[in-house]
Amino acid sequence: MQATTQQIGYLSSFPSFANMLISLSAPMMAERAGSRRAFLLPADFILALLFLPILAIPYLFHTNQVWWLIAFFTLSSVAGSVIGAPWSAMMADLVPPEIRGSYFGIRNRIGGFITLVFSFVAAGLLQLFSGNTRMAFTLIFAGAMAGRLISLYFLSLTPDPHPALPLNTPKQSIPQIAHGLFSTNIGRFIIFSVLFNFSQNIAAPFFSVYLLRELKISYINYQIINAIPTVVTMFIVVWWGKHADKAGNIKILHITALMIPFITMLWLVNSSVIWICTVQVYSGFAWAGFNLCAGLFIWDAAPQENRTRYITLFGALGALGATAGALIGGNLGPHLPKISGSYFLTLFLASGILRLLVVFGLFRRISEVRDVPPVKATEILFGGLRPAAIAGWWRRTAHKT
Repeated sequence: MQATTQQIGYLSSFPSFANMLISLSAPMMAERAGSRRAFLLPADFILALLFLPILAIPYLFHTNQVWWLIAFFTLSSVAGSVIGAPWSAMMADLVPPEIRGSYFGIRNRIGGFITLVFSFVAAGLLQLFSGNTRMAFTLIFAGAMAGRLISLYFLSLTPDPHPALPLNTPKQSIPQIAHGLFSTNIGRFIIFSVLFNFSQNIAAPFFSVYLLRELKISYINYQIINAIPTVVTMFIVVWWGKHADKAGNIKILHITALMIPFITMLWLVNSSVIWICTVQVYSGFAWAGFNLCAGLFIWDAAPQENRTRYITLFGALGALGATAGALIGGNLGPHLPKISGSYFLTLFLASGILRLLVVFGLFRRISEVRDVPPVKATEILFGGLRPAAIAGWWRRTAHKT
């Protein structure tokens, strides 16, 4: 559709802003439904149906297609935002805290594998129908809708262990929680996440534009580059989860939050596909641990009676940060001085520097909430390379064979 840089920024920011506004009502809607499961099932069904108007854009809207895509994608994203917090709160009750890292590591590995397979299916369809992209995208979005409906069936089989808390259970409103953010441990983590999201989204929406328009790489290479973090996550996320169960989520977040700012900076070193793939391996390793443990820490730190509200506020303010970052990146980018002939590289550098400042300025004030033994970062990252650890791995492998 030949979207401009500003429009790509809007495509990323408008859904995030709408999510922020609508998701704040999710806890109340779930409570009125009587249980989280009773709320999630119809909401998920509506979300699946919202792929239909996106499918219709090439056929029914012959002008302003990018703006129609932004509108319908925002609507779909809003529908998805209201189910996130109730689902997360329900899963936090289903999975015991001491095994959450391992369990969701395995779950994320399976999800990553499915994402990887279908991303290559999508790339194959785009290549196969290169002369008819309308048909290719129709098949892709139709497949996405079918997948959502299949997932709805399995959601219907999931029990809700605490359908509703007693009516006399004390609860805080979201404004009350927001008012105390600066004075609580979980509040400081939410503020850190908002600013981290803001810094990330100054650059994140424009990686694809940089690859396809400026580097002019093929769809297949583009798909390989995008798939690498997913592949790395599949292999490493269970490892991160096991360490999170033992050392705590904050320890893993501290390690990975220090690694992530350098991802965008490394894009400035070289523009070859080989180098970009190498950076993507590093990116997948760091983001696998960060994304897993950020969600798990909120579950651990939030009291059960207000967990849905804390998760909602975490997501809403994170969306606010993402919205602001994408808008600033999209509108400021074309006016920035260029690095190696590209203002996208300037955005990437600025994003990395801002994230480093956020980490150094805020993270030291956030503490672990679970009782875990102290573990050094070097022990987590390199402990498996000790001779004793290698010998133990060899003995276990030999015993299995």
